[in-house]
Amino acid sequence: MSALLLMGQAAGGQMSGVPIPYSLRMDGWVTIVLLVCFCFSSWVLSHSRKFLLQQGRDFILHRERADLFAVSTGSDVRFLLLLVGQTCVLAGIYLFDCFSGVQPVLAGDITSWKPMGIYMLVCLGYVFVKWLLYSFIGWIFFDKDKVSLWIESYSTLLYYLGFALFPLVLFIVYFNVNLELVCITGLSLVVIFKILSLYKWLKLFCNNLYGCFLLILYFCALEIIPCLMLYRGLEQLNNYWIIKS
Repeated sequence: MSALLLMGQAAGGQMSGVPIPYSLRMDGWVTIVLLVCFCFSSWVLSHSRKFLLQQGRDFILHRERADLFAVSTGSDVRFLLLLVGQTCVLAGIYLFDCFSGVQPVLAGDITSWKPMGIYMLVCLGYVFVKWLLYSFIGWIFFDKDKVSLWIESYSTLLYYLGFALFPLVLFIVYFNVNLELVCITGLSLVVIFKILSLYKWLKLFCNNLYGCFLLILYFCALEIIPCLMLYRGLEQLNNYWIIKS
């Protein structure tokens, strides 16, 4: 029956093709973005490797004040700020894959680069707002030098998160990875990120048991709740796109 139908369509001169569903691996822009990220990461690792290792050591081996013998330069700082942007770009691609797996219309009926680009901008805005919150709360409640060390430590976590996200996004784009495994891996990275953040908070700001209790409250207010708000906000944004399409 299907063969007769195809023959009839061919005889009538009208052959309807089956549309190929959207896939990240077939998106040329995603490939270009990943290639740029790879080249940039390689450039940073070749020119600022010592500074990155120093940042990692400073995070693990707690210090109370800025290192007078730091080997950072102006170019190091610029490169590392761009690394934060790269982390946001990779996080945007990751979020797009997760949400489009749950709601395929995001990658079908509407232009795919729009939600992906918005996710990247939302991640960048999220990081910027977190920096502002840390600076404001620290200016009110904590010592200025310790707050500066915390912002530096938070930035270090973002640098290394970007390096961890890159192979994950590569697997997501070019391999048929199960959505559940993608979500579990991403959540594991977030949990590790938050645990390391709490570790650094305790090292920098905890002086006694009472201080630890208040610190956990601050941690929930500045780390856990914003993540839930970000997730809820992206859900509402997806629903708006779906209704509009």
